[in-house]
Amino acid sequence: MAYEEKRAWIMLVVTLIGGAVYAIVVLGGAGEVPLPEVAYVGAMLWTIGGGIVAAIVFTIAASIGLDKDERRKDQRDREIERFGEMVGNSFLVIGALAAMGMAMAEWDHFWIANAVYLGFMLSGVLSSVTRIFAYRRGFQSW
Repeated sequence: MAYEEKRAWIMLVVTLIGGAVYAIVVLGGAGEVPLPEVAYVGAMLWTIGGGIVAAIVFTIAASIGLDKDERRKDQRDREIERFGEMVGNSFLVIGALAAMGMAMAEWDHFWIANAVYLGFMLSGVLSSVTRIFAYRRGFQSW
């Protein structure tokens, strides 16, 4: 498995686990309280920060024992990365547009923040899945 594919798997798993933990904490804290009144900020910041730290730690662990040539990106790796980012960025745009619409409609901060968070999460998942698919099934540059 290529080093860049390992990084895509790490990002996919970290993003999915972080999103699941956040959802469990926020939905579990709801109980009898309406969702917009749940204390979500701390959970969101902790899952984002924890995801960043986990991705760094697991990426370092995946690179231990590899020489410089094994970590080097070739043209195909760069094209797959670029394509994955282009596909993933679509959800960043969708999340930003949704949050902008919610802000214009004066929705609660809870929904706006969660729309942005969901956009980031889906962007990471879609980008990683696209990269993994390209490594596993082949990649045709346009």
